[in-house]
Amino acid sequence: MYSILCVTVSVILILAKNGSAFTCDKHASICETSLDISTALTMFHEKELAIFPKGGLLYRYDVKNITAATPVNIDEVNTADGWEMQRVVIVANGTLPGPTITVYEDQTLIVHVKNNLYSDTVTIHWHGLPQKDTPYMDGVGFVTQCPINPGQTFTHTFKARPSGTYWYHSHVGAQRAKGLYGALIIKERHPPHIVHGVAEEFVMQIQDWNHAYGVDQAFLYADVGVVLNRIEIKNSMALDGSKFGPWYAQSALINGKGRYNDPITHTHNEAPLEVFKVHRHRNYRFRVINAAAMYPYRISIDSHPLTVVATDGYYIKPVVVESVILHPGERFDFIIQANENVGNYMIRGQTLEVDRRTIGEAILHYEGADQNYINIFSTRTQCLSSKECLVLNCPFSFYPNEKHTQCITMDAIKSNDPTGVPDVQPGAFQEYFLNFAFPGLTFKPDSVNGIEFRFPTVSGISQPTEITEQCSKVDCGEQKVCSCTNTIDLNHNDTVQFVFVNMGIGKGWSHPIHMHGHSFYVIKMGYGNYNTSTGEFISQNSDIDCRGGTTQDKSFCNDATWSDPSWKNGNIPGLNLVDPPQKDTIIVPSGGYVVVRIRADNPGLWIMHCHIQLHSADGMTLLLNESFPNLPPVPKDFPTCRGFKTGNFDCFLWQCSV
Repeated sequence: MYSILCVTVSVILILAKNGSAFTCDKHASICETSLDISTALTMFHEKELAIFPKGGLLYRYDVKNITAATPVNIDEVNTADGWEMQRVVIVANGTLPGPTITVYEDQTLIVHVKNNLYSDTVTIHWHGLPQKDTPYMDGVGFVTQCPINPGQTFTHTFKARPSGTYWYHSHVGAQRAKGLYGALIIKERHPPHIVHGVAEEFVMQIQDWNHAYGVDQAFLYADVGVVLNRIEIKNSMALDGSKFGPWYAQSALINGKGRYNDPITHTHNEAPLEVFKVHRHRNYRFRVINAAAMYPYRISIDSHPLTVVATDGYYIKPVVVESVILHPGERFDFIIQANENVGNYMIRGQTLEVDRRTIGEAILHYEGADQNYINIFSTRTQCLSSKECLVLNCPFSFYPNEKHTQCITMDAIKSNDPTGVPDVQPGAFQEYFLNFAFPGLTFKPDSVNGIEFRFPTVSGISQPTEITEQCSKVDCGEQKVCSCTNTIDLNHNDTVQFVFVNMGIGKGWSHPIHMHGHSFYVIKMGYGNYNTSTGEFISQNSDIDCRGGTTQDKSFCNDATWSDPSWKNGNIPGLNLVDPPQKDTIIVPSGGYVVVRIRADNPGLWIMHCHIQLHSADGMTLLLNESFPNLPPVPKDFPTCRGFKTGNFDCFLWQCSV
């Protein structure tokens, strides 16, 4: 069991544990807790052993007469999608997902991360937090720290700010997709008017799931192809014709629960789902996190419009939609009014695949409704010509006409509390074009401007002189691919404008790009050109000149620029410099681009990468070396790490002379 300690000047408060969630006292100044990282089995109970699902409940493996049997406590089992063959997961404090940590803005959060794994190192990244003045706490192995070895503990200490919906997850290998993630909620002490009247808040985390094999195996399949039972599993497709790749998700989990739907019989295995309990005529806030390895999810609640009020921790002017799309790494907060008839309503998270049906489900349960959740007859909102569905955050600009669905793109969203967008000052403005793509004949390499990222073999932020594979030492170029530690130097307090591009021969997949150390202003988005009947991609956006190659589609697009030279130095038409949304993760559409800005006022070594697990691991990553001379001192006794090889191979160490 784990407790959270909140420390005031002279008093230590031990707070009550609510399920697996930890909440710090509002009046405390310091909040302290632990995350113990270990392996666990799905569909397994410590005392009851193997488990099977039936009727939305769980039973011990040898039960014959269910009507006379006592169900196993669902909260004591990591059910995943209810598949009875157990799978090994990596978890924090024993649960999938890990415990939700709730603190208040500007509290000091102390988290002791203990690695109890047998074979793996681990780190914990606090996704979305800028880590202002604490860059050593960002939790990225071989960038801001050494990975935590088995048996070791690393203590994170940082200010919980700004307020909003965040999450934590492993930043080592594929551990996030194996279950090592959880929510971090930072509350305001005085909530704004936009969320007044909310009776209760719910945290909802969604991830894709394969109960037969994990992401490590999926990574290998990505290189050679997937064949199951002598049937080749093809890459699934999105509406615009882009591919999702070989990560074959059999189901999706909401807060670690789901159920497997057999694609042949079209029946599910009756596994338990997450239940959100509401009272009629009250308002509820959902904080939704996409923790998936691969897929975006379109989130909706049957018969309940969603009033979206925040994204990635920042409030926006409310927009009412039928559904909202979350790409891996993104968060959206929405409010619903529980004004429907007393009953049970399906909460749905469906991928954007057009040739598969991968869906996560949960239940909105009205107080007084039937608690038999197996057969729920609520239906998804019908999108009609007389009543079109509004969908927020599409990775393309529109749906075909027959879908009766209208897209709202992120650059159409306005901040509810606009702050000053960094302006262009002569001599203090930098602009970088970064093409996230696969500039080869296959889906390799995963790269930024043709560079496949190679992690340092040391803690980059605290051992910078030991980084040996800088890109300055490698022959990279406009129509070449290479592999090295890709870094961009940012000058202190400069306005930095990034143009995230997804073009050239390596396009074909929309990428959710996540920046550590900053939330950026989304000031413009440009989409490709699509067939108005089918929605399929036709050509890439002409605002960008890819340069190199014989045509735009044949270029690697490693050295992009504006097609119109007058757009340089921030002179781009259509920029929203008044009230753009702030985000730390943004989808870059296939054949399109996104323009974002930051102020380089947060010294650190910040990783920026595609948040699709496979792409990031395979090299779609770079580092922002920001204001390095202004870094705070390295913490006392901060761990160091490095490789080792002797220079004299003709003798053993104890025989070599120095």
